[in-house]
Amino acid sequence: MVNLLLSRTLEDVKGRAVRALFRLPLGVLRVLAGRPVVIDGKTLDPEMQLILKLQNLEGPDFAALPIGRGRRALVAGARMVGGSPPVGSVSDRAVAGPEGELMLRFYTPRDVTATSPALLYIHGGGFVYGDLDNYDAVCRFLAERAGVRVVAIDYRLAPEHGFPAAVDDVLAAYRWVVEHAEGLGIDPERVAVGGDSAGGNLAAVVAQQTVGSDAAPVFQLLIYPLTDMAEVWPSRKSFADGFFFSTLFRDVIDTHYTASAPDRWDPRISPLYGDVTGVAPAYLVTAGFDPLLDEGKAYADKLADAGVQVEYVCEEGLIHSFANMVSLGRSGPEAMARAAEALRRGLAR
Repeated sequence: MVNLLLSRTLEDVKGRAVRALFRLPLGVLRVLAGRPVVIDGKTLDPEMQLILKLQNLEGPDFAALPIGRGRRALVAGARMVGGSPPVGSVSDRAVAGPEGELMLRFYTPRDVTATSPALLYIHGGGFVYGDLDNYDAVCRFLAERAGVRVVAIDYRLAPEHGFPAAVDDVLAAYRWVVEHAEGLGIDPERVAVGGDSAGGNLAAVVAQQTVGSDAAPVFQLLIYPLTDMAEVWPSRKSFADGFFFSTLFRDVIDTHYTASAPDRWDPRISPLYGDVTGVAPAYLVTAGFDPLLDEGKAYADKLADAGVQVEYVCEEGLIHSFANMVSLGRSGPEAMARAAEALRRGLAR
């Protein structure tokens, strides 16, 4: 226990120091970041370049570590760049899932006391990493900035639980929230689904799987979603390494999650190949220096071609994982503020 407290204290001190560093003038950060990185005519944001530089100093890629250590490393990193944004209240609740209990975490913004719209937020992490603590700052930020209740889910991860365990869990959690909405202070007719990376994948799957039902979400918040587990898009090669979502990370996903899917074109694992007719309107944001850039844009195009109202934004200078950087510098928080405002608009009636 003493070692755990000491480790957490050191993490907090390091986090405060890093966040203080990124409050320096932008010109200073540009100098610290080094020579500008330009790929495909786009310039990497200096804050993103500096965080990648610091990450390289920290040690090996989290995906190179044993999975347990990699998970702990990601939580520590998320606390460093996310901090603990203020929010009205946070509470946990266990509910019945497909196999055992599912843990949900409820975030209520400070100015919400009555029935309000809500977002079911599904965390990223390649179906192998991530948990409620890993994405606590993201959910706090979205709840306060959008003025909506946020419900996060701690779904089952691979390799302990391969495909389709995560899909089954998020569908069960989403339906539970809708069915119990009134008792949770949630307007059942204004429930959105969203997530980042693998969470964006699962959010898109929820929207597809529930379309046409009384439980269908009214809005999707898709942050650099992983939409295609079957094909390799050009951006996967352009940004293969050095921009957080590494080739090694993709290999871990393939080994522990994708390999358990009998068909990589199954829409439950590759929503790009699903029927999107009639799904909820969406805000889909990609990062310009992200291996998932092309497939995210392709999914936005698919939605638009099907007549779905979609607002597509590419945050050109940013990298995968900017959603976690809600307390670091300027670029990440500004991008997430735009996402939160889109969520507010999408749930406004």
